[in-house]
Amino acid sequence: MTRSLRTRLLTRIIVATILLLTIFSLTVYLVIRSALVKQFDTSLASVARILAASVELDGDEIELEFEVRKMPEFQSAKHPTYYQLWKPDGTVVARSPLLGADDLARLEGGVDALVFGKSRMPDNRPVRAVGLKFKPRAADSDEEGHPHLTAEQTLTLVVARDPSDLMSQLRFLRWLLLTASAAVITLSLLIAAVVVRQGLRPLNSIAGEIAAISQESLTTRIGAESAPSEVVPIKDRLNDLLARLEDAFNRERRFTADVAHELRTPLAGLRSTIEVTLSRARDTAEYQTALSDCLGIVENMHIMVSNLLTLARLDAHQVTLRTEQIRLAELVNSSWRPLRDKAEQRGIAFENHIPVDLTCQSDPEHLSIVFRNLLENAAEYTNQAGQIRIAAQRTGDSLQVTFSNTGCKLTAEQVSKVLDSFWRADESRSDATVHSGLGLALVKRIITALNGAVTAQIDKPGTFTIELTLPCPRTQ
Repeated sequence: MTRSLRTRLLTRIIVATILLLTIFSLTVYLVIRSALVKQFDTSLASVARILAASVELDGDEIELEFEVRKMPEFQSAKHPTYYQLWKPDGTVVARSPLLGADDLARLEGGVDALVFGKSRMPDNRPVRAVGLKFKPRAADSDEEGHPHLTAEQTLTLVVARDPSDLMSQLRFLRWLLLTASAAVITLSLLIAAVVVRQGLRPLNSIAGEIAAISQESLTTRIGAESAPSEVVPIKDRLNDLLARLEDAFNRERRFTADVAHELRTPLAGLRSTIEVTLSRARDTAEYQTALSDCLGIVENMHIMVSNLLTLARLDAHQVTLRTEQIRLAELVNSSWRPLRDKAEQRGIAFENHIPVDLTCQSDPEHLSIVFRNLLENAAEYTNQAGQIRIAAQRTGDSLQVTFSNTGCKLTAEQVSKVLDSFWRADESRSDATVHSGLGLALVKRIITALNGAVTAQIDKPGTFTIELTLPCPRTQ
């Protein structure tokens, strides 16, 4: 299912916010929990060391220097602290009054090393405890040193405390972090919704401008001057697209008008010929002449319609191209043969300078159409006693074929338009029954379909040249 850009942005912002808050809250919780547990253990360790320092050994008797039972932490039943003292053989020397007959879990490590752990009381209440194995101070020792005590004289002390206050503080911390995270996520969602809406406003503005553009208003361009820099490339590409669409629609309108004009002119000539012929009774020869004129007009119309159909198929990529090895000089000569007699009557010299062994892998049928159109165009516009010259040469993996003819009267600006459909130097189109202006346009489309290129130019005054570039790898 396709989701809107707004939904995607909001979803990713919220997911990112939740992820960051989770990491932040977990880090804060672990740091504070570690600090609180460390503080709790430090307090337990202090009590354990105070108790250990108060234990003295008087012969075989173990005594506490002060009345431990009266210390407040060992008297409170609400948040009790327990202690228990063992001899090496496991005999209990002393225990907290709140323990009664119960025992604490015995924690032992190295001498004077604190060992922390968790355990449970007989009534299943959890406690946190610290164990300390130490050597009691002898009753006759002074502060300068202790008499030597054997390993059998070490005692084990365990101090345990109810951690309910600590757990309560941690629960409150978790609740506080969760509540704060939920509030931040909610505020982030509201702020993100506003920010995303504001950020997408230029896109909505552009969408509105696009919706207002119709086929009749393709000259309109998208403004959105206040659009952010990230949207500007989209706006520019859309304006480029509109420019191309406008150009395409204009070409289509011109093409439609040109087709209508090109068809109307021969049809008008055909109608005029028929009407004049039918205006009065005529002999057989006159009727034959009129029918011959009509046939010539129809043949020219047939050529124009065939060219239009070929152009349409090329534009729709409906033309199937087949490639085979072609001898270019032979193809040029066969395309010139139907035009030779007419050209010789006008004294036109034809020179084919393509090497006889020069070949190219291409489509012979469509390349023949190209050569025939170019030669017909050259034969028509070459001056009396002029010259038509064809040459070819390899350049890398391509082949350049040039068609040149003398007698050109076109300007440089006109030459730039000769490959356009229906363009003719005679703007009045007085020769519409003879030339439709599609020959060179068809040449361009076919060469493009063959992955080649066409250029038109004036090499020197009076000499018009068409250059074809065709792909021709060296392996051919």
